[in-house]
Parts: sequence; structure tokens; C-alpha cells
Amino acid sequence: MRLNICLVGAAMLLTAGAASAQDIDCNNPKTQSDMTGCEAARHETADKALNAQYKKTRAALAAIDKDLDGDMKGAEQALVKAQRAWIDYRDAECDAFGFQARGGTMEPMLVAGCLANITDKRTKELKELEDTMSN
Repeated sequence: MRLNICLVGAAMLLTAGAASAQDIDCNNPKTQSDMTGCEAARHETADKALNAQYKKTRAALAAIDKDLDGDMKGAEQALVKAQRAWIDYRDAECDAFGFQARGGTMEPMLVAGCLANITDKRTKELKELEDTMSN
């Protein structure tokens, strides 16, 4: 798992330098490096959206806790626990997904794409939870 995350990080650094030298058309990437860079950028965008939504959802659950009596509280902590477990799941799932091209130049792209997809899905789940708790 650490290897794949390191590979994604290295790919992001390499492609960040390449991206400043030339704009990559992520609608039509030409090279493996471009494809990896586009997936890494997609993951970065998804991660930012997730973090923003997580803050909103956590605030909604904290508000629920304020209205509950002593031993009934725990909504916010349940979310924190779930999010930590989700991070472990996400990392392991994408590590396994990368084995399709283990050691190859496609592996970081596959891992980054997996991270982006799973992160997008989790963001939607957190939004639904916030909406449910706010109503």
C-alpha cells in the first residue's frame, strides 16, 4: 500500500513539473505520463471536495449531538470513526486495484484513478448524510 501511495506521489511530482512546462489536455492525454498526471490531478480535486464536504457533514453531526442528552451523544465521533475506517478501506482497495499493472508505468495511473473514483463516491455519501441530518 505504501508503495502505491509513494508511486502516486512521485507521479504527481513528476507530472507537476511536466504540467508547468506544457499544458496537458486531460480530455486527450497522449502519453502514459500525461494519463497518470491527469488521474493524479483528478484525485487531488476529488480529495479537496471530500475534505470540504467532510467538514460540513461533521458540523451537521456535531449540531445533532448538541441537541442530545449525555449518553445519546456520539454522532460526530461515529463519523470520525467511520471516516478513519473508510480511509483504510480506500487505500487498501486502490492498492489492490493497482496490481493489474504491478510494477508497470500504468500502476500509478490506476491507483490515482481508483482513489479519485472512490473519493468521489464517498463525497456523495457524506453529502447525503449531511442532507439527511439537516432535515
